Amino acid sequence: MRIKTLLSLISLFILSASITTAQQLPSKQEIVDKMELANAHLMNKWPDPGVNVITNKERTSNLWTRAVYYEGLMAFYSIKPDPAYLQYAIEWGEAHRWGLRDGLKTRNADNQCAGQTYIDLYNIEQKPERINDIRTSINLMMEGDKIDDWDWIDALQMAMPVFAKLVVLTEDSKYSERMYEMYMDTKVTQGLYNKKDGLWWRDADFLPPYTEPNGEDCYWSRGNGWVVAALVRVMDILPESDPHYKEYLKTYKEMMKAVLPIQREDGFWNASLHDPNNYGGKETTGTSLFVYGMAWGVNNGILKAKKYMPAITKGWNALSTESVHDSGFLGYVQGTGKEPKDGQPVSYTSKPDFEDYGLGCFLLAGSEVYKLSK
Repeated sequence: MRIKTLLSLISLFILSASITTAQQLPSKQEIVDKMELANAHLMNKWPDPGVNVITNKERTSNLWTRAVYYEGLMAFYSIKPDPAYLQYAIEWGEAHRWGLRDGLKTRNADNQCAGQTYIDLYNIEQKPERINDIRTSINLMMEGDKIDDWDWIDALQMAMPVFAKLVVLTEDSKYSERMYEMYMDTKVTQGLYNKKDGLWWRDADFLPPYTEPNGEDCYWSRGNGWVVAALVRVMDILPESDPHYKEYLKTYKEMMKAVLPIQREDGFWNASLHDPNNYGGKETTGTSLFVYGMAWGVNNGILKAKKYMPAITKGWNALSTESVHDSGFLGYVQGTGKEPKDGQPVSYTSKPDFEDYGLGCFLLAGSEVYKLSK
């Protein structure tokens, strides 16, 4: 009897300790505060959203990096409808006359990414000029039978939500069908998805026999994060009755299952998902996108909270406390590229070549984590 009592006390102590040490999400206000701080850093640095971006060369600010930021800003606006955020997005669109980088005939998903925010702003105020160019661009793209444009997985996040938004906006299923055909070309015909591992090779350069230094396949964190975001955003837009919804849902679940066990103990994910020693270390963008995907899944009853909340909580707490500087600058953001070695070194103080897309990813994550907070 004494032994049983002792064992019970030990079990109770262990349980209590685990509950005590388990992380919890911050309050909704604390989450918003971190998002506001990081967002203010960029808005203060770029008071005129139409100014060209200069890094190794000069680019118009409707490029993909800034478009991803505005995806995040619009998600932030959905939970905190500050008129200043809306106006900042409108001024960006107006500065470019609601046009696309490289013009109407572009087939490049990066150039079409701006259309996501243009359509969002049209849905708020139905001004035709906001969607004329993006709709024309997609329609021109669909005139022929070519479906192999998305030959790098980042493209799925850049363009698929545009097609999904046009499905809802026009009530025309042709956009759904073409999106599915192009997605399946990327996934199956080009063979960029490895069902066995539930992860994607970034592009044809990384298909086997290419391997990481430890012999594993190269699965780039942010690249796979882009696919997670693509699937989440498409499923969030399309009705569940869409004939291809189940395909997106199935792949999303496989990916969530794959990334869960490879989260770092500190809450981040490595740039190289299967080789933690190849440019290993904290990385904000991939982590933000995985947290975004998991939080959305729990919020929509697709993923089990008991299984995924610890990873979400640990991930968000890592991002909000270790990435966000007191000034609002985001640390541990890997610069642009296509694999773990690009945009290095990645550290708390390192500055990526573009600072906007990292913030967009962070705001997407925060917008979903906010809904989970008590």
